[in-house]
Amino acid sequence: MFVYEKKLQYPVKIANPNPALAKFIVSQYGGPDGELGASLRYLSQRYSMPYPELKGLLTDIGTEELGHLEMIGAIVHQLTRKMTPEEIKKSGFDAYFVDHTAGVYPQFASGTPWTAATMQVSGDVIADLSEDMAAEQKARKTYDNILRLSDDPDVNNVIRFLREREIVHYQRFGEGLRRTLEKLDEKNYYITNPAFDK
Repeated sequence: MFVYEKKLQYPVKIANPNPALAKFIVSQYGGPDGELGASLRYLSQRYSMPYPELKGLLTDIGTEELGHLEMIGAIVHQLTRKMTPEEIKKSGFDAYFVDHTAGVYPQFASGTPWTAATMQVSGDVIADLSEDMAAEQKARKTYDNILRLSDDPDVNNVIRFLREREIVHYQRFGEGLRRTLEKLDEKNYYITNPAFDK
C-alpha cells in the first residue's frame, strides 16, 4: 500500500516561464531514460525478485521515482504557464502546443511519445539489477545534459537534486546486486547458468 503525501520531495518554484526549456526537460517525464519508465520498471521488477530486501528496495525506489515524475511535471507545467502565442512560436513550442496545449504529456525531447519499449523487466535478478544500474546512469546523464542547456537557477536547483538521487539509486542497486551475488555464491550456483540449479 502506498501513502501519498501532498508535497513534492523538493520544492518546485519556477519564477520565469520558458517553453524552450520545457521542450527538453519533458524528456525526463516520458523520455527514453525518464522517470515514468523508471518507476514502472522498478515497480514491475519487484514481483520476480527472490529476496524480500530486493522487493523492498525496488518498491522504495519505484515509489520515489513516481515522486520525481511529479516534480518534472511541475517544472514543465510552470515553465509553460501563461504563454502568449508569440512566445509559443518563438520558443519552438508550437508543435507540442498544437497536440497538447500546455498539458504535461509523456514524450521524448524529440517528440516521440513514451513507450514501454524503453524499459526492461526480464525476471532475472542479475539482469534486472544490472539494467537498473544502467538506467540510473542514463537518467543521471540526461540530467547532466539538461544542466548544460539550462541557465535558470530555479530549474537547475531541482535538476541537481534529482541528479543526486539518481546517483544514490545507482549505489543502492549496486549494493543489491553485490548481496545477490554473495547469496548465489553461498549456494554454489549462479542464476544465469541453469546447470547449477541441479
